[in-house]
Amino acid sequence: MHFTIASLLANFSEDKFVAPKVLEKKLGCNDPESQRELEIALDALERIGLLIKERGKYRRASDDGLIEGRLRCSSKGFCFAIQDTEGAEDIFVREHQLSTAWNGDRVLVRVTREGRRKKSPEGEVKLILERGNPSVIARVKQTEDGFRGIPLDDRLLFEIALEPNDLVPDLSTVVDQLVHVNIRRYPLGGYLPIGEIGQILGSDAQSAPVLDLICCKHNLVRQFSPAVRTAAATLNAQLADLDLSDRQDLRELVTITLVAPGQEPQVAFSLDPLEANRWQLGIHISDVGGLLPRDELLDRTARRLGTTLATPELSLPLLPQELEMLRLLPGSDRAAISLLIAIDNSGTVQSYTIYRSRICVDACVTSEQVAATLALGDSSGDWLRALIHLAHAVSQQRQQRGSIELTFADALSLTYADEGLAAAISLPRVTPWTSLVILANELIARHLRKLGVPALYRTQPLPELYAVQDFLKLCQNLNLPLSLDNPTQVTPRDCQRFMAQLATADLAPLLQELLLDKLKPATDASVPLPHFSLATGEGYGHFCSPLQRYTDIVNQRILHLLLTEGRDRRSPRAKERVNLGDSSCLEQVNWTVFTTDIQREVDTLLNELVPHLQERERQTYTAWKDLVGLQRVRQVQACIGEVRPGIITGVQSYGFFVELIDFNVEGLVHVSSLKDDWYDYRALAQTLTGRRNRLRYRLGDRVEVLIKNVDSYRQQVDLTVVSGGSQATEEDLNGSGDVGETAIPPEEEAPEDL
Repeated sequence: MHFTIASLLANFSEDKFVAPKVLEKKLGCNDPESQRELEIALDALERIGLLIKERGKYRRASDDGLIEGRLRCSSKGFCFAIQDTEGAEDIFVREHQLSTAWNGDRVLVRVTREGRRKKSPEGEVKLILERGNPSVIARVKQTEDGFRGIPLDDRLLFEIALEPNDLVPDLSTVVDQLVHVNIRRYPLGGYLPIGEIGQILGSDAQSAPVLDLICCKHNLVRQFSPAVRTAAATLNAQLADLDLSDRQDLRELVTITLVAPGQEPQVAFSLDPLEANRWQLGIHISDVGGLLPRDELLDRTARRLGTTLATPELSLPLLPQELEMLRLLPGSDRAAISLLIAIDNSGTVQSYTIYRSRICVDACVTSEQVAATLALGDSSGDWLRALIHLAHAVSQQRQQRGSIELTFADALSLTYADEGLAAAISLPRVTPWTSLVILANELIARHLRKLGVPALYRTQPLPELYAVQDFLKLCQNLNLPLSLDNPTQVTPRDCQRFMAQLATADLAPLLQELLLDKLKPATDASVPLPHFSLATGEGYGHFCSPLQRYTDIVNQRILHLLLTEGRDRRSPRAKERVNLGDSSCLEQVNWTVFTTDIQREVDTLLNELVPHLQERERQTYTAWKDLVGLQRVRQVQACIGEVRPGIITGVQSYGFFVELIDFNVEGLVHVSSLKDDWYDYRALAQTLTGRRNRLRYRLGDRVEVLIKNVDSYRQQVDLTVVSGGSQATEEDLNGSGDVGETAIPPEEEAPEDL
């Protein structure tokens, strides 16, 4: 199918009818086959009551009683539908109520039994909105009925009937091999799903290439189709001849693009001195939103991808490389969105103006070239030194309000122009100008918010108090007495202070990373909400990575609407106009800058896009974490049988988790391996305590562990404790009234992780 049911339903509301022809254009159904698919889907959605049809047009039915969620399943067959709304109840779905849905699928569920006491509500899958597994990693086996693919992920409860193709015409040659299977048909009634092999990965997951494994596991697009590349080449030729005379001409500014390895050349800088220790800082962003035709093939491709995985090892572009005119490279004029900022040496912004501009990049400079220029120590590096000074000053301004910023581990960063997908701002020492890009995002987002313009704003909720308290308990047991200013809540200043205090600890990188893991991921929203790591409640948004995130493209288009179609005066009869791109207008505008039609159009667009972009970012972030984790686990795999140091980071009734200091990888010491005594688990104290030997395992205790076994695909490390722990106190031995105190027999098994 050329579209998903989720993307189709996103085009409907309860109060507006939509014609099929409009849907054909938005969904890219340009051929008879895809148009027939759309017709069948609309008819099916009408039959099951999700759509209402009148005079050949459709609208969404109201109050259908269905709840949207994403399935998270167990290998035992039961699943939960997880709702997107924070705090909403998970809905339990039994295997016979899945309706052929798989783990990871987005579904509509109808509740069949309300929740009671501590039990979740139960429901059944009524409709699969979007498949979460267009392909799977599987092992090939031969049966009496043919060749089958057995998914490596045991939460996928179906075998896949394999069909030969040009890559593997004879399936007998890949029996027992690990392969990447593209699903051609999902389960239908009693029939198995059908798939064909897209790539042979090797004999097992432990030996398969890391990048191949990650791309296959997370369905990451590594190559664009010929049609997309042809469209890109055609558009690039058109952009080379584009008339830019209607834009602000800023070609006289000396403009330099600064890029780190893996980054796209999408942001350039200019810097000119003004009077009295003031500067005109120019931040120029590739105007992808203004140049990419909306709802055409390239735009639909970028929207479907949502965001890219951008690391030094693996960079997957949002748009084909053929679109060279969208990259800020020297050689010819470029269309940009330029932010000219009057800023002083302390990093204080005094005023700014936003332009649709025309620039000419003078040079594209890498991090290595920057370092080499600065090392010369002569006047050739003055411009860079001034820019770096401003970047540090701006960073200090943010930190004074509580912003959490890191400079210790480049490997933790995704190579976006700004903070990217990370939980907190990471400022590698070689690219301090990242701080200036974040400033541009802040200023433009605040500009839109104060004018009442809808946009995609960035938000990050508060971390869970209990998670931070557990981390503080771990630190206290390591003789690092950290505490919250207010024991009932966590603030950005708390985390900022913790980062500074941990910087001098002997386990600084490990502990700082553990603290970052307590922060919730940031996400996009259609309303300006607080951002915890940035310590701002004013609204923050993304504009500066349009070659890597579709969010930035959308926000750039909204900014274009403001600058070209925004109402710059109170009424048509008013003579005085204001510049809607200048910071001075914020004190003058007290009217709605968008017409009712434009406001409605933008609101509808954002409501359609937010769930999809949130999901795509979640998947990309998961893939990145998986990539980092797999690289680290492969290092552990090479050390099976060795004894390594670690600290205990979690204690449960079935064992305790140990962070291996040498690898920043967590493994499990199962309680069944503790054969020297009978251990009691106390939930409140988070300890396992031996009844006879008085040996205690608690958060923060140092241990020596034997690396027993490694499953690199699932990133599971089995450990056996060799030495360490601490001696229990009398309070531990007496139980101290700990509710839920339980004696744990060595043979008890750990519960399966969903």
